[in-house]
Amino acid sequence: MGLKQNKTVSNIFTYIILTAASLLILLPVLWVIRTSFASELIAYEIPPKLFFVPTLKNYIELFGRLGFGSFLKNSLIIALGCTVVSVPIAALGGFAFTRYRTGGTTLKFSVLATQMLPGIILVLPIFVIFNTIHFTNTYTGIILATLSFNLPFLVWLLMGFFEGIPKDIEDAAAVDGATPWSTFFRIVLPITVPGIMSASILSFILSWNEFLFALLLTGNNTKTITVSLSAMVTHRGTLIGILSAGTIIAIIPMILLSIFVKKYLIEGLTFGAVKG
Repeated sequence: MGLKQNKTVSNIFTYIILTAASLLILLPVLWVIRTSFASELIAYEIPPKLFFVPTLKNYIELFGRLGFGSFLKNSLIIALGCTVVSVPIAALGGFAFTRYRTGGTTLKFSVLATQMLPGIILVLPIFVIFNTIHFTNTYTGIILATLSFNLPFLVWLLMGFFEGIPKDIEDAAAVDGATPWSTFFRIVLPITVPGIMSASILSFILSWNEFLFALLLTGNNTKTITVSLSAMVTHRGTLIGILSAGTIIAIIPMILLSIFVKKYLIEGLTFGAVKG
């Protein structure tokens, strides 16, 4: 009986620790949600009020006067465009590096080396080049700039999945008369669906959260959510209520995405980690 009681106490203590840790992680998010429904007076009030009559004024002003809907659309177009372009290229590149050793070790690690460069080093040369060819304030320009950092990461991610596929499967397909292209599209890709989904999700998230390139390469017609949120720190102070509302709107697509594709993301990352 004593052993059972000790185990119960241990479990209760574990649950308390986990609950406290979860609340600690969620507290900033919950506070942002609270502030997004607070009036300007209540948002700046010290000490802060925990209970008040919520208002939608911040959201109304966000989508009305500030035109946040267009920024939301721009971020969606750029994130989807970058994902649609980068994932197929990364899949082909990762497969080529894994199966055909294209470019040898030198090219493989050269791709990885691009991830070691801080974005601040490349952003000015990219801006000068894109400004010369009139690619600033265009979806194409920001998508290409984002690809320069997302693509190497996705290539290395997908290499882990392709390395986990037994080559005997491809050899058997070749014996049956399948070409390398048909083997890749009809056999390899279906097996690596979790990996492709994982790469797509990560590409979308990285593109959605991109700030540095978006700050310099976008304009009034292509401004993204991250840039518009930074503009809410004005000479009059931080528009904390509106900024909180914009932050909540910005993370909603990420939450919805994680709910719908959680299964693929967990399977994909596990597959890549174990088999790669």
